[in-house]
Amino acid sequence: MPLTKKQKEKIVEELKEKIDRQKAMVFVAIEGLKAADLFDLRKKLQETDCQLQVAKKTLTNVVFKEKKLEFDVERLEGQFALIFGFGDEISPAKTTYQFSKGNENLKILGGFFEGEFKNAEEIIALAKIPSKQELLAKVVGSISSPISGFINVLQGNIRNLVYIISQIKPST
Repeated sequence: MPLTKKQKEKIVEELKEKIDRQKAMVFVAIEGLKAADLFDLRKKLQETDCQLQVAKKTLTNVVFKEKKLEFDVERLEGQFALIFGFGDEISPAKTTYQFSKGNENLKILGGFFEGEFKNAEEIIALAKIPSKQELLAKVVGSISSPISGFINVLQGNIRNLVYIISQIKPST
């Protein structure tokens, strides 16, 4: 059933609002994806402050032209959806990529990162980058490693002293 003009206007306004708020956007092919899988994907995306929206290509093109985003959505084959990342730039790509590994019907088609279009390979490469928390943990580990090694060396002298003293016990 075709959409009414009011419904189309509402969708266009929603897309404009989401594009204004987003930090990154990923295009995915959802053809052949079951409704239950789509629901699971939406749930996982929601946990990472991301949102999935299915929209018609013509309406998406109208919004992209208004927002001066240089990409023709008509180039994408089949039915697609937009995944908006509102929290950080990497989370939509990472969550989508992890979900697509378990579901072959979901394919990453590309996306916008830092205001320019990236193809599917670049989005997948971004998804493989460790998260901010993982990187911070590695930095903390790198900083604390020399300190703990130094403490181990200092404790070694005391340990050896205690060992030597225990060997010198007077024999009874």
